[in-house]
Amino acid sequence: MLQPYLYIDKTATMGRGVFTSEPITAGTLIEIAPVIVMEAADRPQLDKTLLHDYIFEWGKEKCCMALGYVPMYNHSYASNCDYLMDYDEDVIFIKTVADIEKGAELTINYNGEWNDRTEIWFKAD
Repeated sequence: MLQPYLYIDKTATMGRGVFTSEPITAGTLIEIAPVIVMEAADRPQLDKTLLHDYIFEWGKEKCCMALGYVPMYNHSYASNCDYLMDYDEDVIFIKTVADIEKGAELTINYNGEWNDRTEIWFKAD
C-alpha cells in the first residue's frame, strides 16, 4: 500500500527523496512495504555495494531490503515520519508523526525512533 499523493523527486542536498502532493495529518499511515529478509552472513557482501546505504537491520541477527518508496526516505533528526517493522509479516510501515504540508519532503530517522538524536554514520542535519 502506497498513498497516491506520494512521489519521488530531487532534493536540494540529498539526491532524491519522498514528497507529498497533498497535506497529510499526523498519525497517517502512508506506506506499507514488503521487505526481502537476508541472513547476517549476507551483510559483508551487501556492505561492499551501493545497497549498503539502503539496508535496514531486521531484528538482532538479520537485515532486509525494503521495497516500495522506503529506501528513498531521507534521514532527519527532526523527521516527520516514523517507520515500524512487522517481523511476522515481513513489512515496514511508514506513518507520519507531524502534520506535513503539500510539497514537503517526508523524512525518517535512521536510528529507528523518529526523535532519536544519536549520531549516524554520515553527516546529517
